[in-house]
Amino acid sequence: MPLLHAPTPPKPPPAASPDLRRILQLEVPVIVKLAERKLTLGEVMRLGAGAIIEFSKNSDEPLELLVNNKPIGVGDAVKVGENFGLKITQIGDVKEIIRSLGA
Repeated sequence: MPLLHAPTPPKPPPAASPDLRRILQLEVPVIVKLAERKLTLGEVMRLGAGAIIEFSKNSDEPLELLVNNKPIGVGDAVKVGENFGLKITQIGDVKEIIRSLGA
């Protein structure tokens, strides 16, 4: 099953430098952030199987898409067969995203 369900991005032109081609082959962690909440260490220590952590985010709000722990866009949760996926609804400028990954 393919990881992406969108048109394949265009390949770099044949004149692209070998360095650019190597950079575009790098694998980076892609994370979808459901929500975030701060807990005290004491609260974390009391967590166990069956514990529920409530978040203040509504279930219909968009999820944040992070690449290399940097936010790059948002989207909606979708079901792809028996798996979950993210339908991207907004994404930042690709050049700026790549530039920020190096920061």
